[in-house]
Amino acid sequence: MIRLDRISPENALVFKAIRLRALEDSPTAFGSTYARESKLTDEEWLQRSRRWATEGSIGYIAFEGESPCGLVACYTEEQDPHAAHVISMWVDPGVRRAGAGKVLIEALTTWASSRGLGQLRLMVTSVNAGAIGFYKRLGFRMSGKTEPYPNDPAILEYEMILPLDS
Repeated sequence: MIRLDRISPENALVFKAIRLRALEDSPTAFGSTYARESKLTDEEWLQRSRRWATEGSIGYIAFEGESPCGLVACYTEEQDPHAAHVISMWVDPGVRRAGAGKVLIEALTTWASSRGLGQLRLMVTSVNAGAIGFYKRLGFRMSGKTEPYPNDPAILEYEMILPLDS
């Protein structure tokens, strides 16, 4: 059974550990890198955890039993106040296809809908076929927008959008 905890100052070090695992496991799935984030101090992780517990943002850690197994965050977009941007989505390879990813996205959908937002948006790298397929199964569709992946301009990022019933 998958359980979600909101990212908060109380679990900042768990957040740090799962985020670093994600960056190490899937380096082309994120705009940041393990090398960059592994240098952050615990105080910086505490500050990051506070950012995910504000009115305009939310983050979740997924647990299977007592073990953290997934992560996602979301924030409202200043340039489009009717949309929320999904970032940092990751599920441990050992529990993929067991429902954790779906639970994480459903939690964001609930959060965004409760704020009257009309859609979730995300960027996914062109080399991440598994994630693209996962998002499509949940109803996300390609918007047609692309941009170079910041860590390797030879890789594209695709924007995907999930319309919400607000």
